[in-house]
Amino acid sequence: MKINIQYTFTILILAGLQTAFAQKKDENIGTEVVNVVKPYTPTISDAFKVKETPTIEDEETTKKEPIKYSIFSFPVASTFTPSKGRAAGVDKAKQEQLYKNYFTGGIGNFVTLLGELYITENIGDNDYVAGNIKHLSSAGGIKDVLPKDAYMTSSIDLTYGSKTNEIGWNIDAGYQLQKYRWYGMPETFDQLYTPEQRLLIYNDIDDGFTYNDIYVGGKIKFNEGVFNDMTLKYERFSNNYDSAENRFIAKPSFQVDIQNKTVKVNVMADYVGGEFDRIYDVAVPLKYGYANFGVQPSFSMAKDDWSFNIGGTVVYSLDTESNSKNEFHIYPKFNASLKIVGDLMVFYAGAEGGLDQNSYRQLTNQNPFLSPNTFIIPTDRQFDLFGGLRGKLSNYISYNIKGSLVSERNKALFLKNSFNGSLADQQAYRYGNSFGVVYDDVKTVNFFGEIKADLSKNVSFGINGSFSSYDTKFEAEPWNLPAIQLGANLDVKITEKWFAGTNLFFVGERKDRFMRVDLLVPVSEVRKADSYFDANLHVGYNFSERLSFFLRGNNLANQNYQKWLDYPVQPIQVMVGGNYKFDF
Repeated sequence: MKINIQYTFTILILAGLQTAFAQKKDENIGTEVVNVVKPYTPTISDAFKVKETPTIEDEETTKKEPIKYSIFSFPVASTFTPSKGRAAGVDKAKQEQLYKNYFTGGIGNFVTLLGELYITENIGDNDYVAGNIKHLSSAGGIKDVLPKDAYMTSSIDLTYGSKTNEIGWNIDAGYQLQKYRWYGMPETFDQLYTPEQRLLIYNDIDDGFTYNDIYVGGKIKFNEGVFNDMTLKYERFSNNYDSAENRFIAKPSFQVDIQNKTVKVNVMADYVGGEFDRIYDVAVPLKYGYANFGVQPSFSMAKDDWSFNIGGTVVYSLDTESNSKNEFHIYPKFNASLKIVGDLMVFYAGAEGGLDQNSYRQLTNQNPFLSPNTFIIPTDRQFDLFGGLRGKLSNYISYNIKGSLVSERNKALFLKNSFNGSLADQQAYRYGNSFGVVYDDVKTVNFFGEIKADLSKNVSFGINGSFSSYDTKFEAEPWNLPAIQLGANLDVKITEKWFAGTNLFFVGERKDRFMRVDLLVPVSEVRKADSYFDANLHVGYNFSERLSFFLRGNNLANQNYQKWLDYPVQPIQVMVGGNYKFDF
């Protein structure tokens, strides 16, 4: 808005003159008559709305000066004294006393004896020594089984080791003695011989057979540097039929860690060689020997929600008894995982392979009723493709679902040995009551699933299942391989003193073969080992921190099932025993 300065100045001068004259004294002011020609009529001009943001017509807008705030602080004396805080009361659980040594003993029906002693002791600040002695035996007594079905296994293991911040190492040595009987006679056995002949055969079988295993080895691990660790082991395995096997394993590994990346190289040297006194039905020695040398480089990396490991395995296999069978193998090695929904759902997949060294010792651990003349060759696991999901359904329940396709060349299959009814030059394992090994190219499709749950600190539960389909190349059936295997376990802490647990498992039907070769027309037929269910239960009582007692029951379903064809197991087995923990 503009203001007229000229008119304003004139008005001010006139007002000043009027004031000056008015200040003069006049003793007689007098009176004067004023005639009003027109009365005053006030009017109201049109109103207008003032804008919220009026337009400023000044040529220059005044700039806002910045405002600075400052606080003038000074100490103030205070007489307030806060009360001291106190932690809320918490019920402190009593710390469980840990003991380094223990002894477990038990006795059950079928004159079953159990004993185990474990001792460990520190020597100085870094060294230690440990020992473990185990024994399990049974006098047998299965109904309708005429030969003795007793068994026994005893072992002792010793360890001396040392551990510091830079390095850890240990030396191990041990010995194991096992004794079994070939009591699994064919169904038609009793029809072939007179009672006197059967008695002689049973006495021969009752002598049993023994396995002797002795080993020495060690391991060294470095906490710093490229050289990560080294494992060495020598093992000699033999029986009372003049069979012996030697095995030597050396596995050094190297590793370099760079942030979240790892480069690792595993080196392997694995030799197995042995000799059997004779072939199954021919008095000719049988020798075997394989030396496998391999290198397995790999690169692994983890970032955010994914991780992977990629590499390969190169193996050179040397047949020490027949140099013409030396082979060179290359296998894939890859696996990766991706967190789809954090830890709730993790997808994983991979492809692996390898040359698996078979040994007489390893095969007898799976089936102790092998004849002492088993042909040994390695298994070429060409590839193992797998993928699945694992994760958590809650903080207390985890799951794992997996599918796989495995291709194996020369896979070992257990098969019942042929039966020769002649008593000439007969051995205790040649009455159709022992097993041999055949090799076949097998492709396996498998689906596996499991759920584990810690329902509370006192209750844990688990269930799993495996479903397999086999495709063999040469053999008529995948001998003694079940298509279905199910398992479940439950452990409960009832009170501070009482605890209990159960273990259930189901194994599907398996197939084997019966062959009789002493007839003009040999007999060969496929026979089935029926599926079976087994239920085991244990209950325990903690008498004190050191002493506890237990009661175990096995095969509570009382099934007279056969784990191997013609080899029934003991029915209901009950054992009572105790455990004592101590320190020196």
